[in-house]
Amino acid sequence: MRLMVWLRHAQGECHSRRVMGVHHITWIATASGVCDAKVLADAMCWLVGDSEAVSLEESQSHHGTPIHLIEASFKRSGKATKSLARLGPTALDLLIEEITERVTEDNELHIRLDLLELIGGRIRISKPGRRATVKGKTKFEVYPGDDNIVVARKTLAHAREEALHLGLPEDAGLERQ
Repeated sequence: MRLMVWLRHAQGECHSRRVMGVHHITWIATASGVCDAKVLADAMCWLVGDSEAVSLEESQSHHGTPIHLIEASFKRSGKATKSLARLGPTALDLLIEEITERVTEDNELHIRLDLLELIGGRIRISKPGRRATVKGKTKFEVYPGDDNIVVARKTLAHAREEALHLGLPEDAGLERQ
């Protein structure tokens, strides 16, 4: 979602400047073959708000055991940017706070969500560790002359405002691991 902001210059002219969005967003979860993949796919649908964005693939691990790969992604900027709001204001506040640690030189934001919390309908930002996670990655629209951290903060702040306006996430809480 792009938001147009009108800036008034000293000469009285108005120029538009948009709040940047993201190019794409991808969420990936893996689970063993004994897990109920439908439950995981449903959790991913809830996360992105669109069942058509979720795919489920059955594969084999290096050792030959069955595994499930569940992916949810938006390749178009508008839907990808809107999907950030689904994390909710509390999670977005945490991401804004940790932005310098999470954004790469390629303008990508890396996010991990606790998988079991997500299945329970809750958003919980997580760090790599012992619990299973859903890995998220999004790329910010950053152009020459723009500071990628400033763009990332503005984009996440805009998503936060949208989350507040829409009451997102639905029936979910956030705790820090």
